Amino acid sequence: MKKYIIYTGLVLAGLLLGYLFFGGNSSEKNVETATTEEHNHEEENQLWTCSMHPQIMQPEPGDCPICGMDLIPAESGGGEVGPQQIEMSETALALANIHTVEIGDSLLGDHDLVLSGKIVENEKVKSVQASYFGGRIEKLYINYTGEEVRRGQVLATIYSPELVSAQQELLTAAGMKDSQSRLYESVRRKLKLWKLSDKQIEEIEASGEVKEYFPIYATVSGTVTEKLVEEGDYVEQGQSLYEIANLSIVWAQFDAYENQIAQLEEGQQISVTANALPGKEYEVPITFIEPLLNTATRTVTVRAVLPNKEGRLKPGMFVRGKVAPAKKKNADIEEPQLITVPKSAVMWTGERSLVYVQPNPDRPVFEMREVSLGAAAGGNYAVTDGLSTGERIVVNGAFTVDAAAQLQGKKSMMNKDGGKTSTGHEGHAGMDMAGSEGNANMETAGTGNVDHTEMQERIVVPEEFTNQLNGVFDQYLKLKNALVEDEAKTAQATANKVLEAMNKIDMSLLEDREAHNHWMLISKEVIGAAEKITESEDISTQRDHFKHLSAHLSKAMQLFGVGQTVYKQFCPMADDNAGAYWLSRSEEIKNPYYGSAMLTCGEIVETIN
Repeated sequence: MKKYIIYTGLVLAGLLLGYLFFGGNSSEKNVETATTEEHNHEEENQLWTCSMHPQIMQPEPGDCPICGMDLIPAESGGGEVGPQQIEMSETALALANIHTVEIGDSLLGDHDLVLSGKIVENEKVKSVQASYFGGRIEKLYINYTGEEVRRGQVLATIYSPELVSAQQELLTAAGMKDSQSRLYESVRRKLKLWKLSDKQIEEIEASGEVKEYFPIYATVSGTVTEKLVEEGDYVEQGQSLYEIANLSIVWAQFDAYENQIAQLEEGQQISVTANALPGKEYEVPITFIEPLLNTATRTVTVRAVLPNKEGRLKPGMFVRGKVAPAKKKNADIEEPQLITVPKSAVMWTGERSLVYVQPNPDRPVFEMREVSLGAAAGGNYAVTDGLSTGERIVVNGAFTVDAAAQLQGKKSMMNKDGGKTSTGHEGHAGMDMAGSEGNANMETAGTGNVDHTEMQERIVVPEEFTNQLNGVFDQYLKLKNALVEDEAKTAQATANKVLEAMNKIDMSLLEDREAHNHWMLISKEVIGAAEKITESEDISTQRDHFKHLSAHLSKAMQLFGVGQTVYKQFCPMADDNAGAYWLSRSEEIKNPYYGSAMLTCGEIVETIN
C-alpha cells in the first residue's frame, strides 16, 4: 500500500512538470519568439567601430584593421538622417577631434590679400652688349653667367676684315687730310659709328699701323645674365654677345587672380618677404598692374620695385606679398561680403572643392557640400559659391567625416555618386596589423582599394614636363625620409631642394589650358608648404606642412602621371586623428608623421602609375 502511494505521487509530479515545460499559453510562446526575432534583427543591423579609429565601421565584431584593437558596438543615431547625410556618435566626434565653426563675422572676407611671386630683373636697366662690327671672336674675357662687369671693361677681342680695311682707309686719308679734308672726316665718322673713340682713332693714326685684333668694351655696368657666344664664333654687325642686368634694383612680380584685381591699385603699399631672407620685410608701393588679363591663367601681373644694393635678392627667388584690400571708390554701393573658410575645412579632389556642413548644430549629422573657391588669403580660402552666413562647417577632422561617409556608402570625396564600398571584411579574411611590423602591403581599410585614378581623368603632358616633375618627387622622397628619421635640420635643408626643383619646372611646356590651370593651383600650394618647412626647425610644424605638400603633390601625380609606380599611403592617426597622406616608391610603410615613435602605422590606399 505504501509503495502504491509513492508511485502515484511520482506520476502526478511528472504530469505537473510536463505541464510546466510543454504546456502554458501559446500566445506567450509567440511573444517570446517575436522578441527573439527582433533581437536577432537588431544584431543584424548593428555596426561595430574602433574606439581609437571611429571612421572604421564594420557589419560584424572583430579586430580594427588599423590598430588591431577589439571593435565595439557603434552607438545608434537619435533620429532620421538624410540619404546622403552621415551621423557620428559623440564619442567618435571627441576621439576624432572634429571641430565645427559657424560662418559669421569671423569668417567674412576682410583679410589681407596674399600674393605669390618671384624676383625678376629690372627690365628698365637691362641691356644687351652687341658687336658693332662683324668678325671672328679671338678672345673672351667674360666667360660665365653671373660675372660682374664695369663700364669700359674689355669684354672680348675680334678679328674683323671690315675693320682692317677701314683702318687702312684712315691711314691713307690721314696722309691727305690737308687736301682731302672731307674724305678724312668721312672715314673718321665711319669708325665712330663702329663705336671707336677719338682716342682709339688717334692712336691708329699715330702708330701708322693697322690693328688686326680689336677690343670690344662694355658700354654699361652690371651682372652678366646670359653669355651668347663662344671663342671662335663668327658674329655679324649688331649681333648680341652678352645680356647684362643692373641688379641694384629688382622687381618683385606677382600673379593676381581676376577676382582680386578690384582690390588692388597702383601706389598701394605691399609688404614683400622672401623665404631666403627670414626677418627681412620690404614695404614698397605697387608700381604696375598689367592692363591685360592672361586668358590662360586668368591672372594679371602685379609689380613692385625693390632696392637691392647689397645683392641679397636674386632673380628667381620666390617671394610673397601681403596687401590690405583697397577701399571701394564708391562707398554708396554695398557689395556682398566674401565668405572665407580655413584651408583645413576644404577637401580638393582636383576638379571639385568640398566641405562638410552640419545642418543642425544640436545633432552630430554632416553632409557633403561642393563649393566654388576664390583666391587664397593666408590660411583661408575665399568661397564664391556654395555656403551662406549662419551655416556651420567642419574645420578640423573633415577627412575623418569623409571616411565614415565612404564606409556607409554615402557621397564622399572619392565617391561622387555614393554607393557601398568594401569594408575590408567583405570578401576576404581581413587584416591583422597588431604586432605585425612586416605587413607593409596591407589592404585598404575603409576604402576597399578604390582606384582613385579613375575618379580623375589623366592629362597628357610632354615627357620633359614629366621628367621635371620626377625631379620634384625625388627631392620630396628625401624630405619624407628626413621626417621618418626625425631629422628636422635635414628636412629643413631638403625642403629648399624641393623649391629648387619646383623652380626648374617649365610651365610653358603645358600648352593645354586645363593642364596649365591645374599646375598653377598645385604649384602654388606645393611651394607654399615647402617654404613653411624651410622656415621652421620644429619637426612637428614641419610635419604639419608636409601633410599639405603631400596632398597637393599627390594630385599632380594623379593628374599628370610620373612614369613609375608610386604608392599613396595613409595614417589615420596623424594630424590629431584627422588623417594624413604621403607618397612612397616602396610598399613598405615608414610613417613620416610619427617617425620612430610609430614607424609602421599606416596603409596603402592607392597605387599611382
